[in-house]
Amino acid sequence: MQQRSDAKGLLHLAGHLVFAGVSAWLVYAAVNTQQNALWISLAMVFYGFTLVTMFAMMHETVHRTAFKSAWLNNCVAWFAGLMSFYNGTFYRHYHGWHHRFTQIPGKDPELDDPKPTNLPSYVIEMSGFHWWVGKIRTYAKICSGRAQDYPYLNAKTQRQVMRSVRAQCFLYATAIAVSLAAWQPWFLFYWLLPVALAQPLLRGLVLAEHTLCTNDDNALTNTRTTHTNWLVRFLMWNMPYHAEHHRYPALPFHRLAQANQKLEPQLAHVGKNGYLALHLGFFRHWSGRRSA
Repeated sequence: MQQRSDAKGLLHLAGHLVFAGVSAWLVYAAVNTQQNALWISLAMVFYGFTLVTMFAMMHETVHRTAFKSAWLNNCVAWFAGLMSFYNGTFYRHYHGWHHRFTQIPGKDPELDDPKPTNLPSYVIEMSGFHWWVGKIRTYAKICSGRAQDYPYLNAKTQRQVMRSVRAQCFLYATAIAVSLAAWQPWFLFYWLLPVALAQPLLRGLVLAEHTLCTNDDNALTNTRTTHTNWLVRFLMWNMPYHAEHHRYPALPFHRLAQANQKLEPQLAHVGKNGYLALHLGFFRHWSGRRSA
């Protein structure tokens, strides 16, 4: 089941890019035909969702499970990070520690980020505020040459990450400059606003992965799998099968559904009724009425 495939990875990549291209055209059509603000916003959210879920594309490629060819994984990881405002080079090392120390306080770098404990903190987290602040702060620190603060980076990988992040920021700056020079809102309408509008959707998906799971090294209890519709599974590269992924991180994305059939009876946390029901369960837990 651990056999990787360039063909399956490329087919999935092509499908994701088709969704992104079609939804980008919807934004273009809505803006240029001067549709009302609601229609434009909905088009941007759909397009933005295809961009922010490239985080999942990056996730699979930094694991080197999306494709058999290493160069394909590396190239797509960098591109997907660029489009979703992550950096594939940095994330590979950060995420490696997350898997090594999943849900272990003081070791898992994901636990360094603030987690919701009540309704107000949940609203802030879902807005993407902490995510934007964290991303800008991290990019600024690394671009200025201060990459030594991250324990999962050594002297060699610090240099690699600094080059990668600086190149990414250069491309963002170039896109902004081209938009300004042409007096066109290209960067705003076709990247920044869609990503900002869709970011709460991605926060909701990611928050489900470990929230209210155990703080130990048991992959059957420290991670949650969530049932959802085919479109979310497709654009998230099967990441909703997250407990299966953590139990067997070398499995390619296209094998996770098969693994779920055998592994789900052993899992402590399964969102069988979807993400909305799961988040309502979080509310009930924080209000003290029942556990999620």
